[in-house]
Amino acid sequence: MQQIRMIVTDLDGTLLRTDKTISEYTKAVLSRCRIAGVKVVYATGRGSSAEQIAPPELFDGRIYMNGAVAKVDDKAVYYHLIPYKTARPILTACNERGMKIASENGSAHYSNFAVSDLWPYITNYKIVDFSRHDVDAEKIYMPNPTPEDVSFIEQLLPDDLYFVAIADINGALGLIMHKDATKANAAAALAKLWGIPMSEVAAFGDDYNDAEMMRECGIGVAVTNAVPEIKAASNYLCGDCDEDGVARWIEGNIL
Repeated sequence: MQQIRMIVTDLDGTLLRTDKTISEYTKAVLSRCRIAGVKVVYATGRGSSAEQIAPPELFDGRIYMNGAVAKVDDKAVYYHLIPYKTARPILTACNERGMKIASENGSAHYSNFAVSDLWPYITNYKIVDFSRHDVDAEKIYMPNPTPEDVSFIEQLLPDDLYFVAIADINGALGLIMHKDATKANAAAALAKLWGIPMSEVAAFGDDYNDAEMMRECGIGVAVTNAVPEIKAASNYLCGDCDEDGVARWIEGNIL
């Protein structure tokens, strides 16, 4: 196996157990990686809420919002947002259709529904008039879009945005992102910052939005609870998230 100098891992369903915790064993393995000079990064669809369950001090870098923002310490080193003038007609049209929809920037959520009813840990939300909304979006999201909703959304999107659906505790979560806001692009930006070729990066994931990242990195490892498409995109399989699969694979193959 080639040398690995950087690890980038998804959180939910991958590094995190089902109860949204990181085990002490996994924390110890990540610490050993960093002591050995291997950079450790997480890449999540979450925003800053990720810091409540994945403390920043455990990681060299963090990728948020499916790749819209990447940070080292408190400095954003990569970001691609949706300008509010682009987001506004999409949000307005979906609202008029009767869909629950929201935009997010940093820790702030702007929505047409009570976000905390679905995600109790998200309390910093504001119900707004989308026709007057003037805040750029790191991502736009909607819970449980129907296939008809997805078709409607895709017809609205300009060429510089994309739609992806991922698993969520409430079912499915639809995301609208800038085309350059991907986990793969953000991981590549961090690797370049540290002078690490992508061939020396190992990526771990479980869901559709991890596929490109796993293909672009030197090694892609899928947890056994991953969706079939992610298993097909991977080079290796590890144990599932409740078995500390990521950490055990790292210990056995990198450390």
